[in-house]
Amino acid sequence: MTQAQKRNSLKADRFTESVSREMTRVALQYSAVNLAQGFPDFPCPPQLKRAACEAIETDLN
Repeated sequence: MTQAQKRNSLKADRFTESVSREMTRVALQYSAVNLAQGFPDFPCPPQLKRAACEAIETDLN
């Protein structure tokens, strides 16, 4: 099968651009500070870590 013959699944065809990506584009357009995404400079609270582990262990998706 050639690359031209490959098609996305029907589910993938319904994907839209994420809000974070659009906000990044707008921030760049206006040379603004992008508050839509980033990385915290503080540790993750222990209760959040426990909740995340519990969700993973119970297959909560």
